[in-house]
Amino acid sequence: MKAFGKILGLVLLGLLLIIVALGFALTHLFDPNDYKDEIRQIARDKAHIELTLNGDIGWSLFPWLGLELHDAAVATLAKPAEPFADLQMLGLSVRVLPLLRREVQMSDVRVEGLNLRLNRDKDGHGNWEDIGKVPATASTAGTPPATTGEPQAPATVPVEKPAQPIRLDIDSLTVNNARVEYSDEKTGRQFSAESIQLSTGPVHDSTNIPVKLTAFLGTNQPVLRVRTELNGELRFERALQRYKLEDMKLTGELAGDPLQGKTMTFAAQGQLLLDRAANVAEWTGIKISANQLRALGELKVNELDKTPQVSGGLSIAQFDLAKFVDSIGQQMPKMAEGSLSKVELVSRLAGTPSSVVLDDINLKVDDSTFTGRIAVEDFAKQSLRANLKADTFNVDRYLPPKSAEANSTKEVRQAEVASTEADAMAGAGTTPLPQAPTKEAWSNERLLPVERLSKLDVDADLTFGQLTLEKLPTHNATLKANGQGGLLTLSNLSGELHEGSFEAKGTLDVRPQAPLLNLQTRINRVPVEKILESQGKNPPVKGLVTLNSMLTGAGNSQKALIETLNGNASFVITSGVLLNANLEQQLCRGIATLNRKTLSGEPRGKDTPFQELKGNLNFRNGVASNPDLKVRIPGMTVNGDGDVDLRVLGTDYRVGIIVEGDKSDMPDPACQVGEKFVGIEWPLRCRGPLELGAKACRLDNERMGQVASKMAGERIGEKIEEKLGDKVSPELKDALKGLFKR
Repeated sequence: MKAFGKILGLVLLGLLLIIVALGFALTHLFDPNDYKDEIRQIARDKAHIELTLNGDIGWSLFPWLGLELHDAAVATLAKPAEPFADLQMLGLSVRVLPLLRREVQMSDVRVEGLNLRLNRDKDGHGNWEDIGKVPATASTAGTPPATTGEPQAPATVPVEKPAQPIRLDIDSLTVNNARVEYSDEKTGRQFSAESIQLSTGPVHDSTNIPVKLTAFLGTNQPVLRVRTELNGELRFERALQRYKLEDMKLTGELAGDPLQGKTMTFAAQGQLLLDRAANVAEWTGIKISANQLRALGELKVNELDKTPQVSGGLSIAQFDLAKFVDSIGQQMPKMAEGSLSKVELVSRLAGTPSSVVLDDINLKVDDSTFTGRIAVEDFAKQSLRANLKADTFNVDRYLPPKSAEANSTKEVRQAEVASTEADAMAGAGTTPLPQAPTKEAWSNERLLPVERLSKLDVDADLTFGQLTLEKLPTHNATLKANGQGGLLTLSNLSGELHEGSFEAKGTLDVRPQAPLLNLQTRINRVPVEKILESQGKNPPVKGLVTLNSMLTGAGNSQKALIETLNGNASFVITSGVLLNANLEQQLCRGIATLNRKTLSGEPRGKDTPFQELKGNLNFRNGVASNPDLKVRIPGMTVNGDGDVDLRVLGTDYRVGIIVEGDKSDMPDPACQVGEKFVGIEWPLRCRGPLELGAKACRLDNERMGQVASKMAGERIGEKIEEKLGDKVSPELKDALKGLFKR
């Protein structure tokens, strides 16, 4: 038995020596370079590719099956003269015996100078789609003709058991100076990855594999260049179909035309997981930076085999948005005062390939905080849904500054008003009646972004603790609006304004060439002077206004909307004051004229308080007719009939003052109001810029003569009654009174 074992050992040793000798002979006596043509033919027949071997082939057989290819190229059989890949050198070696156990044990795998060119032609066909395919002409030529006859039963195909995965064992993988290009002839777009450097540690299943990858990425539309470096530990568990990239760190720099000569430095970190069995992908421990921006978060994608569903969270630390935008070569829209220097965001995230939802939002913009939900339901349709609450927000800070045209129009208007006001001298009212304004008061600048609004698909529900717009601070403001297909509907805009309230609703239709505006408003006991001051105008009146209006307009500028303004409104102003206008003094001057006396003192005040001012307005192409103006002032009633020309912000009124009795403590002797003056309507004419208010009013001398004639006739009638008494008939007395009145 012992001898048998010795003999068996000698036999095995002899076989091993023979195998080694054969390997030595094959590797030294057999040169694969002599069989390049045969190798190329095998590649055509078996792999259906065109293989070009310009360099030498080096090889070894045992115990390592080694191979080195130099200066090789690969093309499809459809275009054999246009290689889609070439390389300078490929070197690898595999242990022979483990191959028999379906185990791949490799030493270092090295690839030098790989160039991969992918191209999609004008018909949308990619050159990579022909890899491994036989050209149609060749396949049809070799196909035997179909036989006729009875159909044969299909052959039974044996069911094979799924093959066990091959076990990989590679010492390392190195790729140097590789390049990948992609071009699309139809769009003209090109992408490239150059100077690709890849190095790994030992590659084993279910173990962490150190990976380092660097590359320069580029595209031509727009022109962009990106330097990237990726580090991490790759782990794959093929039996479980789980793949991880742990401690991933991606860094780089981005430059190109969109950045206007500036550079963005970026970095990303985290743990990546792909579970094909569960159809789940995750990115946890996210840390992202881009210049000044810093963000944390986590993302999870479910249902990879169907429609992927994204969920997770995002937190962006406070940063200066304006500086960030400038650092990437972009420009923020010009704003009146807004800085956007303090912006931060915390939110939950959900989405699909066609939508995204930001939920549980906590967004801070400068001094404002927003909470709620924002969703884009369809990227293609730009369907925006917003439900937000804000503590305070000043819209004026973020609106564009007034243009040169608007400022010029305002300055011209102010100069005209100032000149008219300087000449008015409303105190004594001795100057001529001001002329009606003629300068346009509104800008012709484009007001609405029609193209953007026509594509808008939005549904917004916004509430504000305090909202400032046009310098008006509104508390508990609510905005509900929606827009689709060019029709925007304001369902509700309401709030509390200076202890009063307002409410508005309406529509804006941007589908016609001239946008159509329909607006209904209700203002309840809001200080009218605050509204006028917010528009940069000097208020001629103070008081609490209640206004109801229904107005329409057309156009895309302030000027066009005003010139087409139509509709109606009613207003009431209570507890008011006519500023810088003493109507009592105007009235005293008229009474003194009738009394043929001269006022002995200067005006005692510059304002005229009133209890109520009300009327109705009918708008026709920017001109508001007011036929029933009524003002109740202590001791008198004022009636008015006139127009307000909104196109030039001018007024033209005929006013009548009915004296109900002198209420002053110390009346001027020349202005004694006796019984003979009570009930008489004293005429005034008001004309001039709207800002002048009652300062534009003067005694109407033409109508004053009629009042004087009437009073003279009444005095003569009293004399006739006193002298004639019952001596003549009533008919004769009436005829005499009428004659003298005429």
